[in-house]
Amino acid sequence: MIKLLFWIVLLAVVAFMLGFKRGRPEAPTPRREAPPAPPAPAGPESMVRCAECGTHLPASEALPGRGGAFCSTEHRSAHEARLESSRGDRT
Repeated sequence: MIKLLFWIVLLAVVAFMLGFKRGRPEAPTPRREAPPAPPAPAGPESMVRCAECGTHLPASEALPGRGGAFCSTEHRSAHEARLESSRGDRT
């Protein structure tokens, strides 16, 4: 009878150890937060034409001046100088 009780206790201990080892959760891994979503691309921007050379460029990059929008300060100056000289010819 004692032998039988010994084997039952031994099997119970082995079953407990196997169950404990299998059911034991692994060390929790630190959760990384998802990277922030990239900003949404801006919608299409309106394009304007340089009054001097005709190059198309985004309206946000254009330089305003007399006679329209320009792609550079040199073209704005050249166009305004031409406007001044044409006005001088009329008077």
